[in-house]
Amino acid sequence: MGIDRRLSRLAHGLIHMSQHEGVATSQSIAKMFGTNPVVVRRMMAGLRKDGIVGSQKGHGGGWMLTKKLENISLLDIHQALGNSNLVSINLTNEQPQCLVVQAVNDALEKSIIEAKTLLYKRFAEISLADIAGSFENKKQNLTENQKTALCPSSQS
Repeated sequence: MGIDRRLSRLAHGLIHMSQHEGVATSQSIAKMFGTNPVVVRRMMAGLRKDGIVGSQKGHGGGWMLTKKLENISLLDIHQALGNSNLVSINLTNEQPQCLVVQAVNDALEKSIIEAKTLLYKRFAEISLADIAGSFENKKQNLTENQKTALCPSSQS
């Protein structure tokens, strides 16, 4: 199983979308993510279903934000993606009768549940506006040449 980058990709893409007028095409978003437009449409479908983005079909169509960045949390995006697995630790079940295996699995399972609970709480506290503000603060310390080189794939 590969690494799931959808949450970070979509947070990145939505912040860029907020900084530009009009719609963003699946093609332009795919270029930014280094992927295929079909993959973008699949990812955006959950966001559309949850009211985070909208879409326009046809010539001149594309994706647009339907919520302000301050009203979109990392948890909102995670949930729109179908609550992908945050922790990739799997429990062993090769010898379920073994008391050591049971103890290890109990400890791991409890720890994973606690970690997920804490992570979900933190995701709910972080809005895309918070992240965009952090970006703007970092951007202020750059020269004009450095600003021009920022995320060039998003400038088309």
